Parts: sequence; structure tokens; C-alpha cells
Amino acid sequence: MNEAQAFEIVRKALKPRRFEHTERVVSEASKLAERFGGNLEKIRLAAILHDYAKYRSYDEMRSTVLNNRHLPNRLLEYGNELLHSFVGAVYVQEELKVDDDIILSAIRYHTTGRAGMTLEEKIVFLADYIEPGRTFPEAGQVRETAEADLDKGCLEALRNTIVFLSKKSLPVYPDTFEAYNEFAINLRAYGG
Repeated sequence: MNEAQAFEIVRKALKPRRFEHTERVVSEASKLAERFGGNLEKIRLAAILHDYAKYRSYDEMRSTVLNNRHLPNRLLEYGNELLHSFVGAVYVQEELKVDDDIILSAIRYHTTGRAGMTLEEKIVFLADYIEPGRTFPEAGQVRETAEADLDKGCLEALRNTIVFLSKKSLPVYPDTFEAYNEFAINLRAYGG
């Protein structure tokens, strides 16, 4: 699948504002890849497809979790907002026939992060968080940090997510804590 095909598929799957968000994520991911490396072609394709499942019904996505042995049932305990990333990777693989693990994992973890993130996963995760349409103050701060340090940008985005959810007394998906801890430990160990 090439980018033009992916954009056309996503344009049909998303509402106009979400499609504009996707275009900004692709642009931001491209900038981050130019700065920090990674497979630009795979990063861009993952960024195009990252919200492919965003407007699927929650019932459909929950059913997918329950019926797919590769998806942890614990997803269902953390609210519906996480579902589109995990089931989106499944739908992209099954419906669009994208079998590249780098692309699929970048889609899967673009909302939660995880320990052991690849460079491509970090870039798509961070691009989704800092794209220019994100106007909350924390996004601007992370945007500045990401100019110089991808890992510090990811750490800040994860911390902000944990704080945001905690203030609302909402559960935090374990992958997010594990990602945060790994970045915090590694940055401290290497003087970051």
C-alpha cells in the first residue's frame, strides 16, 4: 500500500477534523524522523493509518478485543479511548493487508506507549501528542523538548498523560507506566 492509497482509505474512515489531525501527525512525524532517524516510509504510513479505527463503534472494538487472542482482555478495563489504537492495528492488518510489524506496532502503541519502544513507535506516539492542532499548554512544552531530545519528549508526554488521568481518577494503562518508568530510569542513568 502506498501513501496515496492509505490517505484515501483514511479520508473515508475519518471525520474531516480527524483527517486534518492525521495530516498534521504525518507532517510532525516526518519532521521528527528527519531529526532523529528511523524508517521514514514506515513512520509515515503508520502515522497515516494510526487513527484508522477511531470511529468504529465501541461495541465492535470491544468484541474485537474479546475475540482476538493477540489482544489482552485487560484493555476493556481502561476505557474506550484506548481501543482504537490496539484494534486499529488488527484492522489495518486484516482489512488493509498491512503485515509490517514496525507499522503495526507504531499504530498499536501510539496512545499508550510501552516499555521497549522502537524509534518508529516513539516518533508516531510523540507526533500524535505534539501535532500543531494540540493546543493544550502541555503539548507546547513537549513540542519544545522534542526539538532537542526525542526520549525526553516521550517522557514528558507520558508524565502528562499519567497526571491528566490521575487528576480525573481514571485508570492508567500499565504499558504507559512501564514506558514512563523506562524513560525515567534510562534518562537518569545517562544523565538526561
